[in-house]
Amino acid sequence: MTSLAEHELTTRPARSTKAQWSVLVIIACAQLMVVLDSTIMIIALPSAQRALGFSDTQRQWVITAYTLAFGGFLLLGGRISDMLGPRRTLMTGVVGFALASALGGAAPDTVLLIAARGLQGLCGALLAPSVLSLLSATFTNPRERARAFGIYATIAIGGSALGLILGGLLTQYADWRWCLYVNLPIAALVIFGIVTVIPKSAGRSGVRLDVAGVVLGCGGLVALVYGLGEAGADGWGSRGVLTPLAAAVVLLACFVVWQSRGPNPLLPLRVLRDRNRSGAYLTILLAMTAMFGTFVSLTYLFQAVDGYSPLRTGIAFLPLMVLNGLTSTQLASRLMPYIPTRLLIVPGLLAAAVGVALLTRLTPDASFATHVLPTEILLGVGLGVAMVPVISTATSNADPNDVGIISAMSTTSQQIGASIGTALLNTIAASAATSYLASHRGGDTIHAAVHGYATTSAWAAGILALAALTAGLLINVHPGRAHAAQPVGAKGGEVPAQPSRVAPLVPAARGQRAADTGHRSEA
Repeated sequence: MTSLAEHELTTRPARSTKAQWSVLVIIACAQLMVVLDSTIMIIALPSAQRALGFSDTQRQWVITAYTLAFGGFLLLGGRISDMLGPRRTLMTGVVGFALASALGGAAPDTVLLIAARGLQGLCGALLAPSVLSLLSATFTNPRERARAFGIYATIAIGGSALGLILGGLLTQYADWRWCLYVNLPIAALVIFGIVTVIPKSAGRSGVRLDVAGVVLGCGGLVALVYGLGEAGADGWGSRGVLTPLAAAVVLLACFVVWQSRGPNPLLPLRVLRDRNRSGAYLTILLAMTAMFGTFVSLTYLFQAVDGYSPLRTGIAFLPLMVLNGLTSTQLASRLMPYIPTRLLIVPGLLAAAVGVALLTRLTPDASFATHVLPTEILLGVGLGVAMVPVISTATSNADPNDVGIISAMSTTSQQIGASIGTALLNTIAASAATSYLASHRGGDTIHAAVHGYATTSAWAAGILALAALTAGLLINVHPGRAHAAQPVGAKGGEVPAQPSRVAPLVPAARGQRAADTGHRSEA
């Protein structure tokens, strides 16, 4: 099979480090579109509901149509990226995302808006794996890779909060439809960059789509996300929740069996047998579950309890965004070459857990400065320190045959984690509020809602602590050293692993050595 190095145009001259960062700008803008649309419509929902007249039951589909399509089809998007090449797949995804955004912005009714959001999710599932594939292949030197993943992690985490701010700004001063139209200029910039900056690459002819795997895997993920989404409205014991969750268990179990026996598996199980990669995937999923659920709880706290405007709600997330960005790019990325990965991830997640746990002290008259700001500081710093190395670990040392699917699994972990967090923690909050009203006769809904948010925060803190434990037990790489991390199984529980064979789409600067791309396990 043709390697990624052979995919590059042989007629292009060697590119400088400056060209590498030009590629990063383009793919970062593409990733920004995907991340923004995970949250930007949350604040715009009330205005959209008034304009189109959809019911409270229909309202959730404006969010979950995007989540279902994105989370359910990411594995397929990763395989298509392998088959067609990341550049071509990225172009297709960005163009489709722009068209879907224009369609949703102009939607005259609820059905078309929901359909457009679903199409956005499908196109996001196509372009997101290509973003990580290009990022992993472009930056292989440990120091430059750490900085690049610092910027990516800033977008992955801070972009969700930026979506809340931008959604508030556009909704308050323009129109809710601009929360969709805003993707058009970003898409135009990305398309221009793909044509002018990113080298052409060919897909691998040996890749075949696993049709049965697509049906089982994507169907199982869609059923899982759908069931969790419905739990917030109907409760865990309802037929509308138990049926899709049971279907998800059956479909995903069949998916695993088929992947171990099928001729062209959608998700080769060898990808999950890598201890560090599996640990990174699970850590990402758990961290995003807690983070996204906390974002949603804070949004409702600001607007429903504190009476913030849409714009003020978005601005309230600024401390978290700023600290996350500074920590990701200026601290975590600088420490990665010198410190074992889990010694960054574990303390970062524990700091975030402590921050979220502070929200258990919430009361209806709690002030932002004393009760919310400390949480934002610890959450921003903690996730900034943790997510850079964990995302890098999830995509490091990828076989060229699997680079697309490995990248897709990283993004799948984030999206499914966000979906689980929204459904699970919202359901916990609603149940806690209901229990509070039942046990406090004469209690008002504000006190009940705050009690629900406080209860949710305790669960979110526990999930972050579990993520820290997972990373501490499973991740043992050191990206700044020459040898690859060693999987369990040989003398002392470890055997040497092969360094990454992913060639850079943009060659490294002169003087960089191939040995710099490896990982080494802790002593």
